[in-house]
Amino acid sequence: MRWTVNGAAVECDVPREATLLHLLRNDLQLNGPKYGCGLGQCGACMVLIDGVAARACVVPAQGVAGRRITTLEGLGNAAHPHPVQQAFIDCQAAQCGYCLNGMVVATVALLARNPAPSDDDARAALSHNLCRCGTHVEILQAVQRAAVLMAAQRAEQATYQMAHQMAHQTAQQTAHQTAAPSAAALP
Repeated sequence: MRWTVNGAAVECDVPREATLLHLLRNDLQLNGPKYGCGLGQCGACMVLIDGVAARACVVPAQGVAGRRITTLEGLGNAAHPHPVQQAFIDCQAAQCGYCLNGMVVATVALLARNPAPSDDDARAALSHNLCRCGTHVEILQAVQRAAVLMAAQRAEQATYQMAHQMAHQTAQQTAHQTAAPSAAALP
């Protein structure tokens, strides 16, 4: 069977009863998604399947063959963290860290569909992710910080794209003017 995991094509033989979590952790050695409850209730195993948050402990691996899977490792790394990861670092929104995978992945999914969530939106999106250490205040602060960081990133990308388009248009106009004979040069 084939999957795209963190942008790379992956092919593995997995038993029919294998969950996506087992494939990710056991076969692919991706340890971002954690084994928590095994019932899809705690959120520690959360991943993105085609951009949508899902609990990998209850998803059959074969049922998502051919789909795009993103784990915590696929979002960013220590040198180049995803803005949500950076926000969780900035806000010190982890204590033991066990829930962190699910909280980060759920936040990425939330901000993809709602770039400027209210605290109530964030609470609702994260309500099924359990944090036993009580860092809920810091986690909510991290969601808002991530929204700011991602908005800044989008603005920077838009500015870059606009500058690139303007440079391309200027180059085309210059080339067109150079190639066209001027009216004064015509007899």
